Amino acid sequence: MPLPAVGELLAALHVVAIPMRVTFRGVTTREVALVEGPCGWGEFGPFLEYGPVEASRWLGAAVEAAWVGWPDPLRAAVPVNATVPAVGPDRVAEVLARFPGCTTAKVKVAEPGQSLRDDLARVARVRELMGPSARVRVDANGAWSVDDAATALAALARHGLEYAEQPCATVEELRDLRITLARNAVDVPVAADESIRKAEDPLRVRDLEAADIVVVKVAPLGGVRAALAVVEACGLPAVVSSALDTSVGIAAGVALAAALPSLEHACGLGTVALLGGDVAASPLVPVQGVLRAGRVSPEPSLLARFAAPPDRVAWWHERLVAAHAELTRGGTR
Repeated sequence: MPLPAVGELLAALHVVAIPMRVTFRGVTTREVALVEGPCGWGEFGPFLEYGPVEASRWLGAAVEAAWVGWPDPLRAAVPVNATVPAVGPDRVAEVLARFPGCTTAKVKVAEPGQSLRDDLARVARVRELMGPSARVRVDANGAWSVDDAATALAALARHGLEYAEQPCATVEELRDLRITLARNAVDVPVAADESIRKAEDPLRVRDLEAADIVVVKVAPLGGVRAALAVVEACGLPAVVSSALDTSVGIAAGVALAAALPSLEHACGLGTVALLGGDVAASPLVPVQGVLRAGRVSPEPSLLARFAAPPDRVAWWHERLVAAHAELTRGGTR
């Protein structure tokens, strides 16, 4: 993939800071950098704590979007799930209302400072509001030990879970949990997220038989083509998810989901609804539970409205330079 000169990227960069409607994974304001190239717009938005090597993959995805383009889609639209942060049950209806037509919900669990009782109350409320035919999945972001995950999932399973996303932190723990759940006759499939997108070798999930499903995100894997290669190598059903992207980044996720040979599950790409604003005049949010494939371009007035302050712009410039140096050295997988 051609890599533009760092000066070319910096000249095309727009840094925005968008408030969240609700705190999500500790994030209250989402900062991302957007870049325009000959093929359109790309998004460079690694979370603030990520170092240059990890951030370089996100830059690779932005370059692919803006300078190379995406593979041809195999489907025009993809189904998406509602995303319910670790809110109290009294706020679940408010959150679900932002995802009209969605028949699948992903519910955050294992939030620091909360208990299994809180998780059970949140999931129960989601099930109550969405009805028995809806699919409900939970996401622990690797917060549980194997024993805690086995206990929690046995309790949560009464609400009919589609799967549990990254219940434990390591690939070995996911493998051990799958064995434990089978022995305990708890029918909850395991999905790997961080063990794919943050791993030096995402194929260890396949090799250790640590998951039933893989969750893939475009930016952390280095782009749509790189993510497609990981899915093909793993040989497992895939769910495409987002990373609190603006509509520009979500369009890349939809491009990946649209290019998958098979798509059995709703995708976690409806998260623009969690932002308190967006860079697109018509934000890429679900309509009747689906998102349509296609390009998104920011509205200049919205880029100006959400423009980050100068000190943050300078910080992102330094970050892009460091990520670009990693790409130049071949620092991505």
